[in-house]
Amino acid sequence: MPHIQGIRELYREGRTVAEIARTYSVDPKTVRKYLKREDFSPKPPERAVKESILDPYKPLIDSWLTEDQSRWYKQRHTAQRIHDRLSSEAPGYACSYNTVQRYVKRMLQEQRTVRASLELVWHPGEGQVDFGEADFQERGNLVRKKYLTLSFPYSNNSFTQVFGGETAECVCQGLKDIFSYLGGVASILVFDNATGIGRRVGEVIHEAELFSRMRAHYGFSARFCNPESGHEKGNVEAKIGYTRRNLFVPVPAFDDIEDYNRTLLTAHSAKAQEIHYKKLLPIKELFEEDKRALLPLPRSAFDPVRYEYLKADGYGKVRIDSRHFYSTSPVYAHAEVLVALRAHSIDILDEQKRLVVRHTRVYGERRSDSCDYRTSLSVLMNNPGAWKNSGIRELVPDLLKALMDRQERIELQATLKTMHTLSGEYGFEIAVKALEEGIRRSRTSFHDAAVLAARIAGYGLDMAPERGQDLHVYDELLEEARL
Repeated sequence: MPHIQGIRELYREGRTVAEIARTYSVDPKTVRKYLKREDFSPKPPERAVKESILDPYKPLIDSWLTEDQSRWYKQRHTAQRIHDRLSSEAPGYACSYNTVQRYVKRMLQEQRTVRASLELVWHPGEGQVDFGEADFQERGNLVRKKYLTLSFPYSNNSFTQVFGGETAECVCQGLKDIFSYLGGVASILVFDNATGIGRRVGEVIHEAELFSRMRAHYGFSARFCNPESGHEKGNVEAKIGYTRRNLFVPVPAFDDIEDYNRTLLTAHSAKAQEIHYKKLLPIKELFEEDKRALLPLPRSAFDPVRYEYLKADGYGKVRIDSRHFYSTSPVYAHAEVLVALRAHSIDILDEQKRLVVRHTRVYGERRSDSCDYRTSLSVLMNNPGAWKNSGIRELVPDLLKALMDRQERIELQATLKTMHTLSGEYGFEIAVKALEEGIRRSRTSFHDAAVLAARIAGYGLDMAPERGQDLHVYDELLEEARL
């Protein structure tokens, strides 16, 4: 990705294809291929063979080299010392010294790469990005969430989007939505030294793969502040406080975070009416200069998603972020599944990369279990004996629960099958309500429940069906014809 970005940047600077090919020692066809490419969205991964037997130990080596940056240079790891430590401390390590030496040499060369210093003079179209934190009422529950703010120091305007965490998926989704709203892309973005999208260690920048792809897709440049140097992005720091005081007091309430985020894009319009504190011009007029300096949006939309193969446990659940569990399907118990991680959702995909189930993504330190009723019902149909200890039982109203508790295995299996079928067509809540109403009316067959579910979904149980066309005139015509 760095080479692709370099090729595209040189081309924007006016360099010819031949010059770029010589610069990167590649074929001109390769240069043209990356210049013509429009979509850098991540694709579902294909199985690949490991390139090196050292791969399992590279994260450990990287952590040692990173720690060395804060130590006296005479007491840092050499390649020989790393090889010796791995031999004694890493189970199963069987790499040669030459393999370690080549990797360490390459990493140390990257750490010595010279980066340009940060400019503190801000021009139109340049932005700063950071996260804040505030409380929200989401579906009636008080929760603390993160909010991404993109500010434009030249005009002092800003835009905000709310998320559950600070992952690369959240950053990319927020920037994508803001860029789409503005109709353009900031030319330069300055970030905190955040682990979500990248991290600056000494003079070396390590970008997250998803964020690197987004930069290539949109063509903007990124800079990371020095550690403990918040003044390098002071404008967005002030905007985070302004947003919390003015947009999030009193505590906002919403049911759908994505709908709420769309309303937030226009929420800063009141601030845009004010006068710039230094330039003494309306912020909205200065922001017009920012907008004129924006890069054009790419023709294809970027998909901010990260794909991972994860192994499901015996309950058919996969674990994400070490403490959050999401159901897949009973057939995937103890098997690997492809998972698409997005800012607001977790998608479980089948072998053909089709959606199996979509969960709302959960963030935070507490353990969570997200279950899909279709998965639980599928398991219960095959094992109705687990009914009384299932999570589905807790979601069922008391009248229906009491009946199902009394049912024999065959009857219970039939009821669960009816619930599963109606849930797939009308949704779980309507399926349960139809079964409960059937008990009240002493009509508990599948066909009775299906009719009740259709009525509930269509016009409700308390409303009479709408009258159809008046056929009285046809009756009169037929009567006249008989006469």
